Amino acid sequence: MKFRHMLRAALAAALCLPLLPGAAHADTYPDKPIRMVVPFAAGSATDLLARIVSAEMSTSSNLQIVVDNRPGAGGTIGTAVVAKAPADGYTLLLTSAGHAVNPTLYPKLPYDTTRDLKGISTVATMPYLLVVSASSPYRTLKDLLAAARAKPDSVTYSSAGSGSSSHLSGELFNVTAGVQTRHIPYKGAPAAITDVISGRVDMFFAPSITALQFVKEGKLRILGVATAARVPSLPDVPTIAEAGVPGYVFDAWFGVLAPAGTPKEIVARLNTAMQQALSAPATREKLVAQGAEAKPSTPVAFDKLIAADIAKLEPIVKRSGAQPGQ
Repeated sequence: MKFRHMLRAALAAALCLPLLPGAAHADTYPDKPIRMVVPFAAGSATDLLARIVSAEMSTSSNLQIVVDNRPGAGGTIGTAVVAKAPADGYTLLLTSAGHAVNPTLYPKLPYDTTRDLKGISTVATMPYLLVVSASSPYRTLKDLLAAARAKPDSVTYSSAGSGSSSHLSGELFNVTAGVQTRHIPYKGAPAAITDVISGRVDMFFAPSITALQFVKEGKLRILGVATAARVPSLPDVPTIAEAGVPGYVFDAWFGVLAPAGTPKEIVARLNTAMQQALSAPATREKLVAQGAEAKPSTPVAFDKLIAADIAKLEPIVKRSGAQPGQ
């Protein structure tokens, strides 16, 4: 009898215990809007992709997603916001390949890139285009290279900020081509591309989603694409390797991460929603129109990609001498 009373008391106590936070959230998730932080300015490639994908996720998976731009310091400001947020699935990060550059470029990040953030899925890959103003004297990449070799630092290139993908692509260009062009950082791609159009800066390694409309309007000229092979939608544009810099390739990816510790059930729910969004014909058409290609992945595969890119890009960044604020 005594044992029976003890068992009943133990069961009653167990029923009164609160559920584990992860389990509670997983059972009811989502019951409020999800914030998707973009660590770059509105109008940037990352921002445009975030809006395309979040709109489809809202439609196909009934998720209410609000895009929140937090630009600055090569994406590290917005990334820190997410890294320090509660791991409950309500704060996500949609970022670019520059995420794997920042651990080397910024020695004192307020977060640990691989420990504090975990992948949900890659979103897309996108070719980078080396563009100049339509009125630029550089008609071909060989023209630009000749000027850069004749007078180091005379040719300038803009970027979306120190540590951004457009910054790294320019530094990789310097190293691969054996030239020294001068980096002019901006607070986001829109400002960077505006000053190339006006002629204040000579060139920009622009995500296709940012540049193609200006190319169509006759405001920009493409000197080459940064991919290993020509882009099907731009068959007449040579790769940068073909145009005069053998070996130059810059692969750009975009993906979504969450704070480490986010419950596995929520990670799986978000990954499924992204898979559905990226497989939707309308979404794929929108991405292709911008020169991008949908590339969903598993969370584990995305984490492995980031770790591999950090290892691959670290010696390139160090060899280039790139520094924050340059």
